[in-house]
Amino acid sequence: MITIEQAKQMARRLRAALPDSALSHSAALELVAQQLGYKDWNVAAARLPEQAAPAAISFAKPIPILRSFDEAKAREFYLDFLGFSVEFEHRFEPGLPLYLGIVRDGLQLHLSEHHGDASPGATIFIPMQGVEALRDELHAKQYGYGRPQIVEQAWGRLLEVHDPFGNRLRFCED
Repeated sequence: MITIEQAKQMARRLRAALPDSALSHSAALELVAQQLGYKDWNVAAARLPEQAAPAAISFAKPIPILRSFDEAKAREFYLDFLGFSVEFEHRFEPGLPLYLGIVRDGLQLHLSEHHGDASPGATIFIPMQGVEALRDELHAKQYGYGRPQIVEQAWGRLLEVHDPFGNRLRFCED
């Protein structure tokens, strides 16, 4: 539905499209009101909403959940090697599985030791900028379990790393 502000903008555009006419702003508002199906501008102004109604459905960016089996290995790989930082940690009580939120430069991942949260062997596609800098950063860390290389694809460049739990992270740049 059109808002009152959008209707006013329509009237301004109408006047701008007719620069040599003697069309006043109030006359332009009356024409817009009639085009929108209202008797006059007063009725339109009373019935048009101040702002657009929120969409019934909207989505935010997803946060992948990856299965992990060993907290020490997960921290070594994701924090030390990939450079993520801990956003939060959760256990229902000491000794129970860890649910770990990690973040790096806007990328959020959740790692879960909980059976059923995720299946090992997942692949996530991560669009990014600076894939060469990431590769160089990872190589400089001399991680004993991988030296990822950039692979040229028809659609862009791919740097794939495998975590200790069989998950693949595909860092991709156009």
